[in-house]
Amino acid sequence: MNQLRLSAVALIVLLLTSCAAQKRVWYLQDARPYTPEQIAEQGQIRIKPFDRLTVVVNSKDPELAVPFNSATSYNSLTGGQTASASTSQSLQVRTVDEAGFLEMPIIGKVQCNGLTRHELAEAIAGKIREGGYINDPTVNVQFDDMKISVIGEVARPGQYNVTRDKISIFDALAMAGDMTVFGIRTEVAVQREVNGVRSIEYLDLTSKEIFNSPAFYIQQNDVIYVKPNKYKAQTGEFNQNRSFYLSLVSTAISVATLIVTLTR
Repeated sequence: MNQLRLSAVALIVLLLTSCAAQKRVWYLQDARPYTPEQIAEQGQIRIKPFDRLTVVVNSKDPELAVPFNSATSYNSLTGGQTASASTSQSLQVRTVDEAGFLEMPIIGKVQCNGLTRHELAEAIAGKIREGGYINDPTVNVQFDDMKISVIGEVARPGQYNVTRDKISIFDALAMAGDMTVFGIRTEVAVQREVNGVRSIEYLDLTSKEIFNSPAFYIQQNDVIYVKPNKYKAQTGEFNQNRSFYLSLVSTAISVATLIVTLTR
């Protein structure tokens, strides 16, 4: 009878331990099902100095848009162009300068620091209309070669391309194959640089309060770091010590073998 009671207690302890272990890897543990959450409006990626952009201007009359898509300069739409039409048709990558301006053909510099892609497109289209160059310009702005980094306890650490706006921390982790079971979900670090200032925000992925964090939506060049828990740290230390002692033993055996060989 005593053995049966001990077995029952052991089973209960095992189940409780298993539930606790499972809970450590759950996301949004305090979120209520079917409860609407207000989506933050600050999720749009804002343009920063040194961002690389592709800007394409279109019009119902394609010939009018050609000069604005060129890497070469034009004196005016009726003046002489310094490049052939075929050259001007190629897609150009433009870099935002240190002061936050983007140099555009004909209309010159456009301030874009802190703007979204849509806001910059509207600003460029407005300058084209104000200059009397095109009455119906449509502008498309895309990020070029923009990345985020995900490191630490994830399945596939590395750099990943930013291909759209409003990429959440969950999207970024999904790109990297999600966190491993050894990742600490209550302290995911997001390193961000804004106007020359570096900051680190810690996110608790087990709480719905994460939706209110300014780091919930990822910005270009963010670095996401998932720390290992104590179990992974202990395993790593054990493996490192084991490798050291095995190497030490192997060296000792080699030295002893050499001494025996020389004394024969």
